[in-house]
Amino acid sequence: MLRQRPNLRIVAAPPAPAGATERIALSITEAIVARRLMPGTKLAEQKIADIFKVSRTLVRQALNQLSRDRLVTLEPARGAFVAMPSVDEAHQVFELRQMLEGAMVKRLCAVVTDRQIAELRRHLKAEQAAVARTDVPGRTHLLADFHAVLARMLGNQVLAQLLKDLLSRSSLISLMYQSSHSAEASVAEHVAIVDALEKRDARAAVRLTEDHLDHVERNLRLDPRSPDLAQALSLQ
Repeated sequence: MLRQRPNLRIVAAPPAPAGATERIALSITEAIVARRLMPGTKLAEQKIADIFKVSRTLVRQALNQLSRDRLVTLEPARGAFVAMPSVDEAHQVFELRQMLEGAMVKRLCAVVTDRQIAELRRHLKAEQAAVARTDVPGRTHLLADFHAVLARMLGNQVLAQLLKDLLSRSSLISLMYQSSHSAEASVAEHVAIVDALEKRDARAAVRLTEDHLDHVERNLRLDPRSPDLAQALSLQ
């Protein structure tokens, strides 16, 4: 007599919270941009899972996504860490931003509307207010977002996402190499860029944008001198 096989019952796993992976990745990215997570910080999977009340699998997916974006480094047997970009990578990021944002503002000069200029003026006022009240996280976000706003105004989603990723990496580079470019200087340079856009002066807008990014990069400590051993160990 043939033994009858038992019926197999497939039990579906409980659904994961909608967008949980994206939410974790966004939170980590925002913490880096706002200078709450510093380069080299260990990102413990279980701790993050407890914070967001999700499985470690979802946390791992978020960390893998951030690793592809070069914001997180995954090290075998050690775990995940906030990335520590090299000097070469820093130069390459700013070189790409120079090319991308120069072309972006040139194009924007040809299509920008009066309503968009008014939106940019409101953004500048928010920047100035954040600087005046010494709101470091707020001004850090607004100063970076200024460039993202310009990209969004062109209506090119691929460009906007690409620049968003570059801005996140730029924030990490600024943390790593202690930018001395003041927030006040950035606001003033943003004002000059918007003035050129309002006049539809493409040549000036491109030059001012490139100068601004050059100033930011030059104020990073990307060429630290090797310490003199005798001087470092001097007892004087």
